[in-house]
Amino acid sequence: MNRTLRIHLLEIKYEFLKALRMPQYALPTLLFPVVFYIFFGVMFGGRTGAPAKMAEYLIASYGTFGVIGAALFGFGVSVAIERGQGWLEAKRTTPMPISAYFIAKMAMAMIFSAIIVILLFITAATLAHVVLPLSKMIALFAILVSGSIAFCAFGLALGFFAGPNSAPPIVNLFYLPMSFLSGLWIPIAFLPDAIQSLALWLPPYHLSQLALGVIGASHRESTALHVGALVIATILFSAIAYIGYRRDEGKMYG
Repeated sequence: MNRTLRIHLLEIKYEFLKALRMPQYALPTLLFPVVFYIFFGVMFGGRTGAPAKMAEYLIASYGTFGVIGAALFGFGVSVAIERGQGWLEAKRTTPMPISAYFIAKMAMAMIFSAIIVILLFITAATLAHVVLPLSKMIALFAILVSGSIAFCAFGLALGFFAGPNSAPPIVNLFYLPMSFLSGLWIPIAFLPDAIQSLALWLPPYHLSQLALGVIGASHRESTALHVGALVIATILFSAIAYIGYRRDEGKMYG
């Protein structure tokens, strides 16, 4: 048991270090949400057109945007590239339990998600003069980081069906439109009614509403609705990823 735990912890450590040393992943993942927040959260920080001050509102919405990006690119692009390089096949031939591979990637994405949320808190406090109670900061942190699990499953599903070269555009094809349609860039209340109705079917909307609920800026929908939608999405995407995993096994072993 201790040996298995040690293997998983070592895999997490090296997966995180590998991602940290890849500027094409680490820099955009960590900096894009913060840069967007500086442009919009700081610039329009005192306005109250949304259900809360924009500087507070955008911590939740850009925090959601950031953790989704960490999960989708950490899994979707990474797994697709490693499949294409044969690295995943090499991992399967070692005594390491395959669970360590997937758990390490999920932990890496969650660690990056945690860093993104912390950077947003620091930026909001120092540049936009946002003062959130510690209890709300902890709640936001917990919701956003744990919510990234659903998008780790989504990224894994994409990673098993996308090729190494097509993975980045495919991930962006889902990531960017979903973010806009879920109200992560523009408050959902400002979008047309048709888009607001569509947002109910998109997982990013439900994570953002849980986060916005902490600062009193959600649509006042049921928490159970949002949690249930994310759980269902996680199960669905995990099932699709498992189908892709077994397909690869069939190709490898016949």
